[in-house]
Amino acid sequence: MTPKIHTLSNGVRVVCDPIGGLESLALSIVIDGGARWETEATAGWAHLLEHMVFKGAGARSSREIVEAIEGQGGNINAATGQERTSFQVRCLTGGLPLGMSVLSDLVRRPTLDPADLEKEKGVVGQEIAEAADTPDDRVFELAQARAYAGHALGRPILGEVASLTPATAETLGVFHRGLYAADRIVVSAAGAVDEDELLALTEAAFGDGRAPDRPLNRPSPAAFAGGHAAETRKLEQAHLVLMLPGVSRQDPDFFTQMIFTEMLGGGMSSRLFQEVREAHGLAYAIDAYNDAYEDVGALGVYAGTGAADAAPAARLTAQEIKKLAANVGEGELARAKAQLKGGLFMRRESPLARAEANANNIHSFGRLFAARELAEKIDAVGPQDLRRVGERLIAAGQSASAVLGSKRAAGAGEAFAEALAAG
Repeated sequence: MTPKIHTLSNGVRVVCDPIGGLESLALSIVIDGGARWETEATAGWAHLLEHMVFKGAGARSSREIVEAIEGQGGNINAATGQERTSFQVRCLTGGLPLGMSVLSDLVRRPTLDPADLEKEKGVVGQEIAEAADTPDDRVFELAQARAYAGHALGRPILGEVASLTPATAETLGVFHRGLYAADRIVVSAAGAVDEDELLALTEAAFGDGRAPDRPLNRPSPAAFAGGHAAETRKLEQAHLVLMLPGVSRQDPDFFTQMIFTEMLGGGMSSRLFQEVREAHGLAYAIDAYNDAYEDVGALGVYAGTGAADAAPAARLTAQEIKKLAANVGEGELARAKAQLKGGLFMRRESPLARAEANANNIHSFGRLFAARELAEKIDAVGPQDLRRVGERLIAAGQSASAVLGSKRAAGAGEAFAEALAAG
């Protein structure tokens, strides 16, 4: 069954993706806005707002929101990212009207009670403290801050206590109306969903939404800045994040970089796992990842090592990136493609993954992608394409890194940069 896209008169877009043979469905309301839309003064407000809508919305209290969904065997969740905010319900067949009622209240009619807001600031403050106390969270924040220094992408999604404190119910309400404007909403359902029912419910729930009086300004363009950060703590391990400027989601080399990343550190057969861990025993955990936004991106590597092994692991990582850029083996290329396609088709069996992917593709590209089309893009990548992307990664002469651990590990980021630059 082919997914269908509809657009309401006010700009709200609707995606219906029926999946045969299921007794459940997923409903996602995905907003084209997140932490990247904040100013320095409002840092963390998108995430705070996501918390606050669950404190009460429409005629339901905080408890009634979750009890309504869980009482019908479903579950409800939300997430704030740099560029998107998502509200999700998983429910059984017949649960779409309730799911739409609850999620549309969260998005359009949050209570934003001042007393609840003050309490929730304290809750988010504890979440910020927890992230700071968690080494493999903190090290990513440090690396992100160096990669995108001076830009909203370099700030933590959770914000800071200092930027959350001034928020009032009134100012957060203005922010809410700007961020969750009708033309920035995609309603996406997948699974045991009926198209006519979905359209009727969406029209009733969102059809009267209008543009806000004070729309938010679009985020400024981002650029990879680079730099190195080290934070000393008494830890048993050193935590490393090493980043290179990569491609955005819109770049023609996006799929090529995905394959390059998979070959570099995507699994147990990857170069980093086999060389850094298996051959040299320098790390227990090591993997590579893509970090792609609308206009900028990065390739990153995370490693957990002993303090004395941090710099050698970083140098070896740089050497493996350069080797991969110079020479691609046919067998490893085939394995990387198989892994990416396997993950793609396995995710297609999850209604929530499909609903979220469909919404994000509408936001990013204005269209949907069939799984076979994506598989063809993956299959079309050849060794010459990977060499070109590898050269792009290295030729920029930039890197960002963060090291969290004892003083012995502090120079790992500089060791990575020096090894990349070495002839």
